[in-house]
Order: sequence, then C-alpha cells, then structure tokens
Amino acid sequence: MIFRRYQLINMARTFFFIGCCAFLAIALTGCEHKEKAEVHDFTKADSLTETYLALQDTMLQVWNSMIYDDNKKIKAMHHLLHELSVINTSNREELDRLQERLDRLVNMRYDQDSMSDPELVTEYDFASSSLITELTSLAESQKEFLYNPTLQKLVDSIRAADQRVVSFREKYDQVALNFNTFIERNKELLQQIDSEAFEKKPLFQMAAE
Repeated sequence: MIFRRYQLINMARTFFFIGCCAFLAIALTGCEHKEKAEVHDFTKADSLTETYLALQDTMLQVWNSMIYDDNKKIKAMHHLLHELSVINTSNREELDRLQERLDRLVNMRYDQDSMSDPELVTEYDFASSSLITELTSLAESQKEFLYNPTLQKLVDSIRAADQRVVSFREKYDQVALNFNTFIERNKELLQQIDSEAFEKKPLFQMAAE
C-alpha cells in the first residue's frame, strides 16, 4: 500500500514536470514568434523609409540640376543684354524694358511646393519664353551677329540651357510619379511611421494639361 502511494506520488510529480515543460515551451515559442513579427515589421518599416529617402534624394538632385540650368539661362540673358546695350546704343528704351522683365523673372519662379499651382508655372514659362524669343531675335537681327562669336555663343547657350530645363522637368516628373505611386501603395504603414511627413509631389505635366 505504501509502495503504491509512493508510485502515485512519483507519477504526479512526473506529469507536473512534463506539464510545466510543455507550458514553458509554448510560452517560449509564442515569444519567439512575437519577436520575429516585431523584427519583420521593423525591417519592413526601415526598408520603406530608405526607399522614401532615396526617391526624395533623386528628386532633389534632378530639381537642383534643372534650377542650375535655369539660372545659367538667365545669366546668359543678362550677358546678352549687356552685349546688346554696347552694340545698339540707340535702342536704350527697349533694352531697359527687357532688363526690367529679366530682373523680375527669378522672383516669379516656382519651387517644389508652389508649383502645385499650375498657373504659376505657366506664367513663369510665358515670361521666360517671351524673353528668350525677343532677346535672341534682337541679337540675330544685329549686323554684328554674323561675325561676333560672343553674341553667337550667348544665343546658343540660352537655347541649350532652356532645352535642358525642359528635359530635366520630364525627368523630375518621372521620379515624382514613382514617388507618388510609392506613397499611395504604402500609405498605411508610412502613416504609422510618420502621419505628416509623407505627401505626394505636384508634377509639371499639371501645368501642361
């Protein structure tokens, strides 16, 4: 009888030990799954942030290249006006009006936020294109143009820089469109990271439509 009781006690202890081990194993497995899920979420969020920053950096690089050429175009127009004022002293009033318009041009220019207003981009483009047409036509109408390499180089520089601006606008729209698509596809997780930082970018094609 005593031996039987001793056996039952040992069996109870054994079952208790097995139960504790099983409970511990389940608990550890649950923690492991939780840790893996947390690591997965963190890795995905980190990857999204890296992609977001990479797209943003690319947009900024293209934007800066576009503005650089736009500034180069404006600088060349200033130089061309100076050369024309030296050559054509009898047409001072027209040259002064062109100079005033050129001085206002930079202040009219859009930025990455204000370009969301298509009219602002259209107004700037009209002012810029008008000046380019009038200045280059005036330069080419001078009898000195045929043998003056400075005038010729300035006219070529203005037109080339203006064409590069158009090209960079197209590149900017491509990157901005990829950026906006990325934002749209991942907006729920991105909002968990930062609810205010992730906004879509306006496109130049909005002004053309």
